[in-house]
Order: sequence, then structure tokens, then C-alpha cells
Amino acid sequence: MTNLDSSASNTLLVEDDEVFARVVSRAMSLREYSVSHAASADSARQLIDEIAFDYAILDLNLGGETSLSLIQPLKQHNPDIRILILTGYASIATAVEAIKLGADNYLAKPADTDEILAALLVGNAESVREAPEPAQMEPMSVRRLEWEHIQKVLQENEGNISATARQLKMHRRTLQRKLQKRPVAK
Repeated sequence: MTNLDSSASNTLLVEDDEVFARVVSRAMSLREYSVSHAASADSARQLIDEIAFDYAILDLNLGGETSLSLIQPLKQHNPDIRILILTGYASIATAVEAIKLGADNYLAKPADTDEILAALLVGNAESVREAPEPAQMEPMSVRRLEWEHIQKVLQENEGNISATARQLKMHRRTLQRKLQKRPVAK
């Protein structure tokens, strides 16, 4: 998949996994995208001030901090920028928050470059139209429901693990262990 004008497309990749970032950067460069990589939110902010980006791929979790704070500065520099949130810890709460803040799409890892580009280039309206009807969707497992609820409460507490644990009536260490695990698919 290529963009019609990809040779002029500056892409910001914010990813703290150096190996994954190298693979994605190389694959996108082969597709004629100009990729600037930042491993942290601070280095991304510097790049945002220096370069006008057409696209941004943001890893949601950057070593304990979130990349959601980068959406507003990206949109201020270019209101037409397409922003994709990429995460290994997908949840409905974080997806909703990302879209509310201005991200165009949200994709769970693992994902290859074609999936990333498809999610980055496809508009929200098209994604919504292709979504399955609620009757066709399988119900979530208890483990997935627990993960979603934890993420929702964590979002409400602005990432504060201690406050989230208190609200969930759970020991803080237990909550931390649950958060370190990858979410179940369904």
C-alpha cells in the first residue's frame, strides 16, 4: 500500500522499542515515506517543533508515560495530520480517549507495516462502516472484561495506579501485575 504523494510525506514514528522502530522505519522508507523516529515524548516534541509532519504513528505506552499528550501539539502544527495510536495494551477506554483527543485511528500490536499504513491512511468513517454489527460480535471473555474495566478506571484516575487500586478495592501490587500482562484478545 502506498500513498499517492508519499515522497513528500513526513512521518513521525514515536516508539520506544528500538527493534520494532527500526523495522517499521525501514519498511516505510522502502515505500518512499520520510520517517523521523523518536524514542520518547520529549524527543518527539523537539521533532514536532522542527519538522512539519503529514503522518504520526504513536506508541501509546512509552516506558510508563503516554503519547496521548503529543496529539494536541501535532494537530496545532498541522491540523490535517493523520495520527495513528499503536499499542500492545489495547483497551476501549484508551481508544476512546485517543480518538477524543484527535487521533484518527487506533491499532493493537502486533501489526505489520501494511496494517499500520492501512490504519493510518483509512479515514474514521470508513473504519466505522466496516465495523461488524453488534449482533455479529462475540461477547468478551471475563478476563477481557476485567482488563477493559481496569483500563477505564485507570483512565478516570489519570494513570494513578494507587488511586485505581483503591477504587477497585485491589492491592496496588496485584493491580501492577495485572497491568504488566498483555490483554487477552477477546
